[in-house]
Amino acid sequence: MRQGLERVVAVVNGKGGVGKTTITANIGGMLAASGYRVLLVDMDPQGNLAEELGYTNKPVNDDGLALSRTLASGSAAKPATGIRGNLDVLMGGAHLDKAAAGLTMKARKDPSAAKSALANALAPLAANYDLIFVDCPPGQETLQQAALAAARWALIPVKTDASSRKGLRDVARRLDAVIDINPNLDLLGVVLFGVNRSAHRVVEAARDGIQEDLGQGAPILSATIRHAEAAAQESRERGLLAFELEEALLAAPKWWELRRNNVQHDGPRSKSAVGVAEDFQALGEEIIARITASEAAAPAAAPAKAGAAR
Repeated sequence: MRQGLERVVAVVNGKGGVGKTTITANIGGMLAASGYRVLLVDMDPQGNLAEELGYTNKPVNDDGLALSRTLASGSAAKPATGIRGNLDVLMGGAHLDKAAAGLTMKARKDPSAAKSALANALAPLAANYDLIFVDCPPGQETLQQAALAAARWALIPVKTDASSRKGLRDVARRLDAVIDINPNLDLLGVVLFGVNRSAHRVVEAARDGIQEDLGQGAPILSATIRHAEAAAQESRERGLLAFELEEALLAAPKWWELRRNNVQHDGPRSKSAVGVAEDFQALGEEIIARITASEAAAPAAAPAKAGAAR
């Protein structure tokens, strides 16, 4: 196993709109708030992690320029620090299209070097972090392969509909494509995203479909993330993660206080933020439990910082 990369998690699916970026941002931010040192890597040329974390229009956002240069030339990776307490980010954006083109050309001559580009960039940084999450693009196969080649774990978000699950087969193919240089890559689990909490039959049918796609025994996580469009939209508009929106909502004055004082309310309004934050907390706990259980079962391969688990 490659030293230092034992806690790199690639959040991946071959289809867009299934919650990869939302899960990356919220799990990373929540774990950072609880004391873990977390690095998020945005490998998506769309750079949507910026919306989730609220730095889209801030000077720190380089639209993927630094990460693109690192992938293309092997220069030292320099994350943006302090995006949140304990949370740093290697930012994505439009510049990654050039990196993808460069890796595609490199792959024609040296496939292993192209696949290893992100792993080589993360190796010198890994000791600084307890966990690294990589937000993978839905397309750009070379970027996806580089992310998976750097990861110890793959976390696959899916929605309950059959169309959204089609990306699972692409993921399985891309896992196979990097196994030659990353034989320890394993499936951390599949997480259902955008779930209608009352549609129990739909959820069970989705779980059955995932087992058919990935094979019996594929780990499907117990935690699910509910569908709550109002909370999701308000989170992006305010640049707040689900637990931050929950905290702001609970701290906001009650309606009778506003009426009594005759003031306008410009704080958060999405009551469903509380439930969504609870979903992410359950998912984060399950992710940590699975990683630490795996490390405990193979102590010889466990990272030196395994004791950092809180």
